[in-house]
Amino acid sequence: MDKRLGFMGIIITDRNNQAAEVNKVLSEFGSIIQGRMGIPYKERNCSVITIIVDATTDDIGALTGRLGLIKGVSVKSALHKGK
Repeated sequence: MDKRLGFMGIIITDRNNQAAEVNKVLSEFGSIIQGRMGIPYKERNCSVITIIVDATTDDIGALTGRLGLIKGVSVKSALHKGK
């Protein structure tokens, strides 16, 4: 299966309770993550994380699915159309 280049935007609405679980999942998928930037937004008690991925659509779907199961976490992804 071909790999795709893309990015994910992750919003954690309760930094105190969900950040550790999100980091655990991201560590499990570390082999497909090429870059990561996280910004804490203290005024809203949330965090915004952007990651760059290079993986099969199955792996990207598995990662977004796992993150989406965490209460208080929103995730969206976009993939490059080409190879």
